[in-house]
Amino acid sequence: MAYVAGDTILDDEYNNFVNSSSSPFGINHIGGTGSAQYGLGESSVATVSAGTTINASQWNALFTAMDTVASHTATTITSTTTKSAGDTIAIIAALQTDLASLASAVAAGSPLTTATTTSAALQSPTSNSTWTGVFTTEMTATFPSANAMRHFFNAGGKVRVSASVIGSGLAGNGTGPGKDVSWTQIYAALGNLDIASQSSTRSGSGETLTTNGLAIGFHDLTTSYQTIITLSDNTYPYASNNIKVEAKLNAAIGTATIITVKMTATDGASDFTYTAGNPEGSDSQSYRNGQHRHQLFTINTTTASGLANAFSPSGTAIASNTTS
Repeated sequence: MAYVAGDTILDDEYNNFVNSSSSPFGINHIGGTGSAQYGLGESSVATVSAGTTINASQWNALFTAMDTVASHTATTITSTTTKSAGDTIAIIAALQTDLASLASAVAAGSPLTTATTTSAALQSPTSNSTWTGVFTTEMTATFPSANAMRHFFNAGGKVRVSASVIGSGLAGNGTGPGKDVSWTQIYAALGNLDIASQSSTRSGSGETLTTNGLAIGFHDLTTSYQTIITLSDNTYPYASNNIKVEAKLNAAIGTATIITVKMTATDGASDFTYTAGNPEGSDSQSYRNGQHRHQLFTINTTTASGLANAFSPSGTAIASNTTS
């Protein structure tokens, strides 16, 4: 319904601003429990009974809830000036516009929020000390409830993974020849891989982006692994070396409480060299990889911008760690 100045605001219309769970959404769906990509886990604003007068305090409760979401999502709104008894409410069009803006920000995963903090490394599985073949890890983050998981991502929370070379196949700490340098460059190009609400990002750049699934975020995940990125070396002779990151949930969104991130480092470059001193092409130590490490972090939401509730995983674990 379109409002103009002087129209009577009915109790059920006020209740829509508070409680509508279909577009245009009310503040409880946007900032309260919500569903899917809506909801931040804040307390609900009370609705009014049929036939009652809407008091200034009730308008102000709505406006306060909107201001809280606006502050957290860094969204500019204009309709929430505090009201006193007897004031005229002539801001309905702006109110509808502001609620739509808040809904859009939360549905996008609150990408502009600064009310987050990055954890220390929560899991750090490592490969064999030297290896060829494939190094694979699966790391999980578990949330106390399905709603807590949704609210974490909707409010700007992220799951982060990274990889590094921590020992050399020949010389120390990834500075030796051959593959150690190759892998160090691949992992630098990956940087921090962050899985957010609606997409994923990597902080590094360069190398060959073999599979680009960065448009995949938490709300796109299913119970089967989806590849978010495969990044390969861009130089001979190590172009077949790559790191792949995949993710999945333990159930459909709304029921899921666990996200699993799988990282696979594949050493596809030849580990054999045929020389006069090695006519059989047996394994040459100088062509082995040093020890690698995969790590899991979380970027957790905080109450710094005014939210009453902040969400983070209740636990993390290494589900698997194999070198073959």
